[in-house]
Amino acid sequence: MFEEKRELRIPGPTPVPPRALRALGRPLMGHRTEEFSAILERTTQRLKRILGTTGDVFVFASSGTGAMEAAVANTISRSDKVIVVVGGKFGERWAELCKVFGADVQEIVVESGKAVDPASVEEALKASPETRAVFITQNETSTGVEHDVESVAKIVRNTDALLIVDAVSSLGAIEMKMDEWGVDIVAAGSQKALMLPPGLGVIGVSQKAWSVIEKCKSPRYYFDLIACRKNMAKMTTPFTPPVSMFYALDETTSMIEEEGLENIYRRHRDMRDMIRAAARATGLELFAPDEVASRTITAIKGDNTFDVEKLRKRLAKVYNIEVAGGQSELKGVIFRIGHMGYMDRLDMVTTWAAVELALRDLGRPVELGAGVKAAMEVMSRCEY
Repeated sequence: MFEEKRELRIPGPTPVPPRALRALGRPLMGHRTEEFSAILERTTQRLKRILGTTGDVFVFASSGTGAMEAAVANTISRSDKVIVVVGGKFGERWAELCKVFGADVQEIVVESGKAVDPASVEEALKASPETRAVFITQNETSTGVEHDVESVAKIVRNTDALLIVDAVSSLGAIEMKMDEWGVDIVAAGSQKALMLPPGLGVIGVSQKAWSVIEKCKSPRYYFDLIACRKNMAKMTTPFTPPVSMFYALDETTSMIEEEGLENIYRRHRDMRDMIRAAARATGLELFAPDEVASRTITAIKGDNTFDVEKLRKRLAKVYNIEVAGGQSELKGVIFRIGHMGYMDRLDMVTTWAAVELALRDLGRPVELGAGVKAAMEVMSRCEY
């Protein structure tokens, strides 16, 4: 029933606004035309404002992982020393990418559900002053944790190392101020808070990063940022771009500017607080503490009263709401509710109503409406 009404409450892909869906269906245009160059220019300028930079921004036909690979391929030569913060699956991805390109990787391993202590980054840099780059994930969706990129940037920017950030699940929902903080490269993707289908990778590049990129010896072709820079000077791309996705990007970046970044950040914070209040009122344990809790996804622990995977299946089959499970050692331990991009506070109320019903269906004692009431109480205090 109503298969098309499925609600995505996962870390991505996320719901796509109707105006972006309509844009995807427009007739194609030539990608070497003045008309497409105008779209490329205005979307790039908007992305710069979202990234908080006046530096270079490029868009690839790829997922966010493609942008991450571009960040490594253009900065890391074989045997370069790098520091990688690993606090979940996507910190692990940074480490894996760096190893593929032959880097000498030092991992700062952070316990699941916790954020990195910036002091540990400072200690690692002092012990290895020849470090080429520090890699960190701003928002670790596998655990529902935000790392304090601003504090880490204050440390790294006083060294020769670059700070390279995975903002795939945070850009457009959580503050990113590349220039102000001193972040050198940011990689992101389209299918999260940018409110698009998968298919676009976004990368922002600082001037400090260019001095490294120009000397980097690692092979790259499609992801060559120097080629991107040469083409962007003519407001074009090195290779054929996904024209329809740029139509949709034009719409969603316009929507972001219409709402305003500060309002967007507030909305995501409110949705997080609503889900966390609802979980507590229902007697469920949150995986991450309040002080490091993600604004785009909440991880909630299962317990001996219900099976996490059966809960997910029940939500999808009966209530048309898709939530995520845990990954690796957290599979069957947690479930994760995404609250990013094209969704609002009221969506959190209906989402939690379905969670309560599904828990009751599975035989867990639930006071129906307890979590919903807690979410609504948070919502009643929100500023619009």
